[in-house]
Amino acid sequence: MPIAAAGAPRLISPNHHAQNRVRSCYPRFMPRSFSDDQIQEYLDSRPGWAILSTIDGDGFPHTVPLGYFRLGRDVIMGVREGTRKVANVERNPNVSILLEDGSTMADIRGVLLQGHARIVRDKSEALQLARAGARARGVPESEWPTAPRPGAAYIRMTPLRTVSWDYASSTPDQA
Repeated sequence: MPIAAAGAPRLISPNHHAQNRVRSCYPRFMPRSFSDDQIQEYLDSRPGWAILSTIDGDGFPHTVPLGYFRLGRDVIMGVREGTRKVANVERNPNVSILLEDGSTMADIRGVLLQGHARIVRDKSEALQLARAGARARGVPESEWPTAPRPGAAYIRMTPLRTVSWDYASSTPDQA
């Protein structure tokens, strides 16, 4: 291998530093995956915020936190009409939703859902979703919406693939 001239960049693997950093900072553990029931339990135990990723018109990810709730297998997120995420879903329905918690490698756990999304604008369906969201948040039935909010829409995502991890219940990597 030729010797680099003074001041010239050294030729190393693009992942050299990342590989060394991971090896030196973290024990080699393989995270446990959640069962299907545990995934549903995890999603239902964390009402609030999730991270939605859509694809912009230029091909780059557009990632934003949004409130969510689960309805059957689907994940529902309330949005405002005219936002970039709405335009992105209309152009390309492939999205991902991420939920994760923990603060160290020893206790991180999460779920990544990948699937197809659609924008819900129909007033009747939007009202049904608004009422389902109120129920999921524990709002008393007497306070559920009677009409959809003006300018509101919903992203309804049907998961096709799910990836989960739980480092809190990990096992040593035997590889």
